[in-house]
Amino acid sequence: MADEQRRGPWTIRASRQVYDNPWIRVTEHDVLRPGGNPGIYGVCDMKGIAVGAVPIDADGSTWLVGQHRFPRDYYSWELPEGGGDPALPPVESARRELREETGLAAAHWHEFLRTDFSNAVTDEIGFGFLAWGLQPGTADPDDGEMLEIRRLPFAEALEMVLDGTIRDAFSQMMLLKVDALGRRGRLPPAVAVLLGYAT
Repeated sequence: MADEQRRGPWTIRASRQVYDNPWIRVTEHDVLRPGGNPGIYGVCDMKGIAVGAVPIDADGSTWLVGQHRFPRDYYSWELPEGGGDPALPPVESARRELREETGLAAAHWHEFLRTDFSNAVTDEIGFGFLAWGLQPGTADPDDGEMLEIRRLPFAEALEMVLDGTIRDAFSQMMLLKVDALGRRGRLPPAVAVLLGYAT
């Protein structure tokens, strides 16, 4: 067929949108699999990007946000994170999320993580930032959020990943990568000192 498209070893023979809302679009593709057999492939296209922040205070503390997560129906402790406009620099959306969820503003920002979420079924990409030089303010969550804010030592938040208390994948990735970078001497110097990875 003239309108067939290639995507790596896959051939897309036709595509149709099966669902659409302001946040996601689901497309079903009729495909030829890499082995040559026909099939379908459903993809959830995210209309925004994911952004998250690891706020670091002057004493090495960080902040978690607690909220109920609708899809899996449980209470989740997470770093400040949310969605962003893909037309804007990701750090702008991260600044907004940190301010809305915790009231904090940060003088310094450093992108340290880019990650793909569930890349077999979605095109969602996440950007993780370190934020330090913090100033307090008033949180302003949206009407879909009932948030509990918790300030705690970074090491305690890291332990919550290791003991399974923090189940959110994005928060796990950010906290574990900060620790890994710290142990390898690859954090921004000011953050390394705040977290005790350097003197």
